[in-house]
Order: sequence, then structure tokens, then C-alpha cells
Amino acid sequence: MAVNWSPASWREKPILQVPEYPDAKRLARYEAQLAGFPPLVFAGEARRLKAELAAVADGRAFLLQGGDCAESFAEHNADNIRDFFRVLLQMAVVLTFAGSLPVVKVGRIAGQFAKPRSAPTEKQGDQELPSYFGDIINEIAFDPEKRFPDPERMIKAYRQSAATLNLLRAFAQGGYANLEHVHRWTLSFVEDSPAGERYQELTERISETLAFMRACGISSEDTPKLRSTEFYTSHEALLLGYEEALTRIDSTTGEWYGTSGHFLWIGERTRQPENAHIEFCRGIKNPIGVKIGPTTEPDNLIRLIDILNPQNEAGRLTLITRFGADAIGDGLPRLIRKVQGEGRVVVWSSDPMHGNTVKAANGYKTRPFERVLSELESFMDIHEAEGSHAGGVHFEMTGQDVTECTGGRRKLREADLSSRYHTHCDPRLNADQALEMAFQIAEKLKNRRNLAVPEIPAMTGI
Repeated sequence: MAVNWSPASWREKPILQVPEYPDAKRLARYEAQLAGFPPLVFAGEARRLKAELAAVADGRAFLLQGGDCAESFAEHNADNIRDFFRVLLQMAVVLTFAGSLPVVKVGRIAGQFAKPRSAPTEKQGDQELPSYFGDIINEIAFDPEKRFPDPERMIKAYRQSAATLNLLRAFAQGGYANLEHVHRWTLSFVEDSPAGERYQELTERISETLAFMRACGISSEDTPKLRSTEFYTSHEALLLGYEEALTRIDSTTGEWYGTSGHFLWIGERTRQPENAHIEFCRGIKNPIGVKIGPTTEPDNLIRLIDILNPQNEAGRLTLITRFGADAIGDGLPRLIRKVQGEGRVVVWSSDPMHGNTVKAANGYKTRPFERVLSELESFMDIHEAEGSHAGGVHFEMTGQDVTECTGGRRKLREADLSSRYHTHCDPRLNADQALEMAFQIAEKLKNRRNLAVPEIPAMTGI
């Protein structure tokens, strides 16, 4: 158990990026209601994820984490959840086949409702209102009544997360993830793209392998790993009242777990060692992540690691780097050297999205595909040069046919952004761009595999 910690001890610390609710008693009433609800995830699931992330830290697996920038209440429907899941399965298949490594699949879903902002207020014309902090807090419409924080929205976020998790568990364990169906996962608008065509070629090779295995007496009917997969959820632990209400003691170990999601992370704006978000996360036993970037100093990073993972437990802590394509070459190597020199065990993951956000000439916020890819390739090259493991990737992506990030093989231009720009916050890779990105990562993994002792890829599920 963490020393001098309780689920509420964060309330005694300085805090950033949390809204001021106008009615404290009403807020407390809804937090108490949440505290009586069933957990969304379970301690045993979080422990299983931690064990899989321990393999990632050791270079024996690869982490694929992705999903919406900010989930919305308005776009919550079964088709959107299914399409996101399909794309993540496709990406996992590509990475597994190329790297001959298990892929740990973690979605930014079923809880990714709160967003930190660069300013607490937003001004349009002469009117200034609270910024949009995500659907769990307020509404995106620029309206005085809708922009003020409403604690009742936490209840809606919980219920939406529960429904999403129910469907995801059915997809992951109920046969939808069966490798026999690998050719059915492609979305219609991706089929004729270069990435879609390349994926179809890969599915033919996988189908041939499965046919051979069936001839040898191995099929999905008698091999569970071929017909199902493990899938986990994650989100930024920003709204700590919500997180506290869903923190429970595991009856089998007596330890505290955050049951709002399997994996929780701390953003770059809220990772101050003496502040509330670090205080909350140090006490829960879930695997957790921390976003780090150009402002991170090596000594301060070691301090953070020691607060969050004092026992140096493999799989407990993931460092999610977000530098920007132009800054990663200067910033990342010194952090890797410090962590390795101090003997700390972490998962290194790349978020190549946030450091590469630009404003297009037409006013839209976007992320050029080529800059995202450049940071990702640099991340993997730097780790190889430093003798450490490039353990994973962290994308903002969707299964929808959106036009929010420029570039890619289909060469989306700034002029195309207005066509289907649907994000509630930051631009996301669409399904085609996400799949293309998976193939680019796969090439790196394949090269890394070929530098090691040659081995025959094993089909053991995704």
C-alpha cells in the first residue's frame, strides 16, 4: 500500500486543469452516487494488463494504444465502436505479423471524456466563456448555460462507458476477433486505398497459414487464442472526483484499483510531482502512464518514476513521449540514458500526434501525416541506437472516414479538411491513415526482427 495515501488524499494537493463547479453540494451528491455504482473494470483485468506490459518493457511484446481524442455523447453508437475496434484489430494483425511479437491492445475509449486545455476560458467576439473540457464536464456548444460545468454529466459518462465496455468485451471474446475473419475487418472506404490493398495481400497470407494449421489439426475451434483477443481500455485521469468515486479495494489483495479503466495516464500539463494528479495515481495499482516532452528534465523524470513506481515493478509505468518531429532528436536520447543509467524499468511509448499539431491556412487545426510518421520513425531509431526498447505507440485515431489530418497516401490537403472535420477537440488519423501508419511501424519492427536471430512467425492470435 502507498504510504500516507487514500483515494481522497489528492484533495489536499495543488491541482490544475480541473473545472470549478458552481454548486459544491450538487457535485458531492453526484460523486457519492458514482461511488455506489459497480466498477467498470476489475482488478484482475488490470493485473493481467500489467503483466502484458511487463513483456513490452522487456522487448517481448509491443503496445498499440489508440482511439478518440475526446469521446462524445452525441457520437456514441454501436457502429462507431465496431469500426474503431475493426481498425485496431487490423493494425494489430499487421504489427504482429511483421514483428513476430504479441501486440497489447489498449483503446482510448470507454472513459476518454475529459480534456486539458491551454486556457480556462475561450473568447468569441465580445463573449468569454469557460473552455470546453470534454463532455464529462460541459458541452462544446458556445453557450453560457452549456459551458458551465455540470456534475450530472459524470453519470452519463459512466453509463456510456459501461455500454461501450459491454460491446467491446463481446467483440473481443465473442468471435468477432477470430483470425478466420481477418479479411472481413476492412472498412468499405479503405478497401481501394493503397493501405487497404496491402492489407488484403496480408490477409491472404494469413488465410494460407490458417489453412495449413487446420490441416495439421489446429483450428480456432480448439485454440482460444485464434478466436478471441484481450482488449483493454484507457483514458487520461483528469477529473479526479470521478476517478476517486470509482476507486475500489480489491477483495483478493486488499489493494486499491481505479476501476474507471484498465490503464490511466497523467498528461504533460498535470504531471507536477507535488500536485494532485500524481498524488492520486501513485496510490492505485493499475498500470499507469505519464506524458513527457521537451520540458522534461532527466532528474525530474527520475523523481516522477520513483514516486509512481517506487518498487521498480515491470509493467507498472509507461512513459509516453510527445516531443514533435523537430525536437525528439535533442530531447529523447538524454531521457533514455538517464532512465537506463538509473536502472529504472519502464515501457517507452511514442505519442507522435500532440507535438505535431499545426494550424492550417484555413483555420483548421491539423496534424500532417508525414510529421507524425517522422517523429515515430525517429523514436524507434533513437531507441535502437541507445540499446533500449521502443515499446509502443499511442495514436489519436478513429474508424470513421474523417478529414482531420493532412497527408498520407491519399494526399489529403488543407482544402479537404472542411469536408469531414468531426473531432470535438484534436485532429485524428482516419482508418486509412491509421492502417497506413501500422504498415510503416511494421517495416521498422520487421527490420528489428531481422537484426536478431531469424525465426518463423508464429500464429498465436493477435
